[in-house]
Amino acid sequence: MVRTLWLVVAVSISLESAAAERPNLVLILVDDLDLNLGSTDFMPNLHRLLVQQGLTFSDFFVTNSLCCPSRATILRSQYTHSHEIVASEAPAGGFEKFLQLGHESSTLATWLDAAGYRTLLLGKYLNGYPLRGDRTHRPPGWHEWLSPADGTPYRGYDYWLNENGRLVFYGSSASDYLTDVLARKAEGLLSRDVSKPFFLLLAPYAPHYPAPPAPRHRNLFRDARVPRTPSFNEADVSDKPAPRNVLSGGDIEEIDELYRSRLRSLQAVDEMIARLFRVLESSGRLGNTYVFFTSDNGFHMGQHRLRPQKATHYEEDIRVPFIVKGPGVATGGVVAGYLAGNVDLAPTLAELAGIDVPHFVEGRSLVPFLRGDPPPPTSWRQAFLLEQYSDEGLIAPSTGMSRPIFVGLRTLRYKYVEYWTGVRELYDLGSDPYELENLGDRAPRELVTELSTVLRDLARCSGAGCRAAEVVFVPGR
Repeated sequence: MVRTLWLVVAVSISLESAAAERPNLVLILVDDLDLNLGSTDFMPNLHRLLVQQGLTFSDFFVTNSLCCPSRATILRSQYTHSHEIVASEAPAGGFEKFLQLGHESSTLATWLDAAGYRTLLLGKYLNGYPLRGDRTHRPPGWHEWLSPADGTPYRGYDYWLNENGRLVFYGSSASDYLTDVLARKAEGLLSRDVSKPFFLLLAPYAPHYPAPPAPRHRNLFRDARVPRTPSFNEADVSDKPAPRNVLSGGDIEEIDELYRSRLRSLQAVDEMIARLFRVLESSGRLGNTYVFFTSDNGFHMGQHRLRPQKATHYEEDIRVPFIVKGPGVATGGVVAGYLAGNVDLAPTLAELAGIDVPHFVEGRSLVPFLRGDPPPPTSWRQAFLLEQYSDEGLIAPSTGMSRPIFVGLRTLRYKYVEYWTGVRELYDLGSDPYELENLGDRAPRELVTELSTVLRDLARCSGAGCRAAEVVFVPGR
């Protein structure tokens, strides 16, 4: 009995020692941040602390440009058709379906928890969380859990936080502003228990609509307006799948005002980044911490005559910032010419933690890029899958899943999309980066056939088969 106890203690000490040598991991996941809005012109701390000191991936995408499907992909490293969270609300998606499918039993959090990490989630989890009958639900794998459980967190005030099973109300005073509360909580939690490596998922609601700013930022950016790119209020959309009216002067004024609100709401996020770095430095852990910054999806604002929203395949919705700083990561570097995306986050963090991932994982680890040893371009992903499904109960009999509104792929050169109605969109992004000229009906037949074949394989892939399906010859890469 004594010998057995000694063995248990020895194993426990060995595991704790191994865990203590592992790096800390921070994922800052903002909500609805497009690439333009996340530029360093508007977020100086992001620029100073992450872009200048870390590595930026210029070709980073989300497979589904909708909050809940994207967050499910981040937690499990699966494309939408595999995890089946196709919408942000039940029955087609949301937290309720994620729970019903048993997905909480195996996520990035449970993997890291089993490996000896202290895991912390502060902020947004999945749309529809929690269920009304279980406001204090804490998913498996999370040691510290502070997530809004009721009220109006999207408005920044008057919400309840589930703080490790205790519901705490925050009202309408300046100190209750949600982003600032999350920043304070992160500082406090990271100041305690330094014996274990930690994983922090810090997920503010900004700049999601209605994008309320902190009081101190309400008067900033008075003259800002959405960039008037060639795609803004596009002159001719007759080649797009659905008719769209020209945006009126009033429409544009409303879009510009929302743009200013989004910018203002991000200032507290930018200050949060600075506060996070200060506490990491003061606790002596900054040198052994990887900090990732990205968004669950982008957001279009007037491009192609579309009113502010997401859930399309256009670049404004699928292309998001992705920056990482950490031990051995190149300072001020840029990764270009490689397709990466939200499906890659979980395997990347897992490899940094020194753990294996489950068989269902479909993404790729980005660790070789962080270590300055990128793989040969031809052995890397040649096409990234894009998916959007109906949340209106249109079920495809063959799969039991919601019928896809569209499936598509993004290569380094092309964007190819097939709608369930039979309409196609094809853009040569090398010569048409603003996606003004749809070549779907007049591109060479051989090109369309080849892209369609690759797309079909990707749209039904699973597990390691997805990685195999991505490494195929795609015209023009």
